[in-house]
Amino acid sequence: MQRLSYIARRVLKGFVVLVGIIVLSFVLVRLAPGDPATVIAGEAGAADELFLAQLRQEFGLDQPLATQLGIYLKAVLSMDLGFSYRQQRPVLEVLGEKLPATLLLTGAAFVLSLLAGVVLGVLASMRVGKWSDSVITVIALFFYATPIFWVGLMGILLFSVKFGWFPAYGMYTIGANLSGLEAAGDVLWHLVLPATTLALFHMAVYARMTRASMLEVRDLDFVRTARAKGLGERRIVVRHVLRNAVLPVVTIAGVKAGYLVGGSIVVETVFAWPGIGRVAFEAVMQRDYNVLLGVFVLTSAMVILVNLATDVLYTFIDPRIELAA
Repeated sequence: MQRLSYIARRVLKGFVVLVGIIVLSFVLVRLAPGDPATVIAGEAGAADELFLAQLRQEFGLDQPLATQLGIYLKAVLSMDLGFSYRQQRPVLEVLGEKLPATLLLTGAAFVLSLLAGVVLGVLASMRVGKWSDSVITVIALFFYATPIFWVGLMGILLFSVKFGWFPAYGMYTIGANLSGLEAAGDVLWHLVLPATTLALFHMAVYARMTRASMLEVRDLDFVRTARAKGLGERRIVVRHVLRNAVLPVVTIAGVKAGYLVGGSIVVETVFAWPGIGRVAFEAVMQRDYNVLLGVFVLTSAMVILVNLATDVLYTFIDPRIELAA
């Protein structure tokens, strides 16, 4: 019962944060330079003032900002993210087509970065001062300091152009007409480079955090007691040290999971991955306000849900944590 109350409070706070993000995003996007009506009129080959006025009236752009915001908030609460000026169809339909690709990319990158980062961090903490610890630390620092787009481009040059191991762009082989396991294998083959590129930066963060946390926990009294009882070193590391050292990593992972969506915009552009990151980039260039706002709302909701799941998971990992507001 206490946990349900805790979850309810977190959901309420998340809802308030989401509303605040929607309001702020709406105002900032509307204040940005550029006019969707001008873009649409330019594509239609007519840019006279009468036609522009008709377009603004049709899409509600002639209303006061406060009125537009009220209409948009009411629509979002009814699960309507508006209509795409450029694509002439509902925003939910546009994002619904691209969301699975982004979730696949970010999900694979998240799992890969977390597992690899924790493993490398544990190995480094068990070999402090040795060459393997230095190698892991240098690798982590390198990928932490290197821009994601540069890693992606180098990956394409090395593993696609030079060796030909992985495709350089896209989510599947165009014209292959595959199905079943062959289609799934083709998608996974295309996923390797973009997912690895997106994961490397976050892997470095998890590795450094795990190493530091392991070194802090390993000298505590309860670990010394376990060694005094004659327990094996592997069991001590897994059952006692890692279980307590992983708490800060879980916290960072919950925050970084949201950053993966933002980072996917760059990766999707480099690898021509058909996700919402590319949709957001195209919406900025085309002044398609509703699509851009839809991306903001959707990604913000995903980040809030991940943080909520992290808070709940925290209480299961460490029962000592109080379910406070």
